[in-house]
Amino acid sequence: MLNIPNALTLLRALGVPLFLYLFLVADKPIASFVVIALGGVTDYLDGKVARYLNQTSEFGAKFDPAVDRLYIAAVIIALANKDYLPWVLVISILVRDFILFLVIIYQKLKGIPFLAVTFLGKAATFNLLYAFPLLLLEDLAYIGQASYIVGWAFAIWGTSLYFYTGLQYLVLGLKRPKSY
Repeated sequence: MLNIPNALTLLRALGVPLFLYLFLVADKPIASFVVIALGGVTDYLDGKVARYLNQTSEFGAKFDPAVDRLYIAAVIIALANKDYLPWVLVISILVRDFILFLVIIYQKLKGIPFLAVTFLGKAATFNLLYAFPLLLLEDLAYIGQASYIVGWAFAIWGTSLYFYTGLQYLVLGLKRPKSY
């Protein structure tokens, strides 16, 4: 079960408490940026490595998106706590994820196969994982304003995709398969 891709995902999961400590307790936005950025890189790499080394697994297919949700939830709550993000955005993202969690429970209870993550779903997560770290660099000289603009561009695009794919997953997740 612990292969290279799953180890990368586990490393990303361990980055969550590290990020929270660095951002909320130590007040180190640059170090926090590095942790989130590395989390985004490991999110990209774990899938690539899994396919390249033929180390895909059912566990990894469930563990990776779960860690993505954990990462996004922790980061957006922390950012909203320090007024980097509006709470309405944070709550809407968390509600989206909670609704899809309920869909997974429904699928499990009905014996309906879980949906595979789509390319757009991956793109939405990718955009969010890259948007939020850029917002942390807002106060830096020279790159702060550009980082803020690019960060919000990624955040708006990523959030739009996140809700669009959430609606897709909801509709498809509640449909009964033809063979059911």
